[in-house]
Amino acid sequence: MNTDITVLGDYLPFLIPLIILQVILMLFALVKVIKRDSFKNLNKPSWILIIIFVNIIGPISYLVSEEYQ
Repeated sequence: MNTDITVLGDYLPFLIPLIILQVILMLFALVKVIKRDSFKNLNKPSWILIIIFVNIIGPISYLVSEEYQ
């Protein structure tokens, strides 16, 4: 396995858009969770933890579950 730091430079053009997408999705979903009063599936602290710690899947799962409530 290559442990050279220059390998990161090869993947950086692919990682930067993913990181930006993750941050935008996380902020958007967190704002929607904070503004919402009641939840059908989970409570507010649970959704906040899921959105923050389950990278791209967490915000998407909240937004999808919000759509079907």
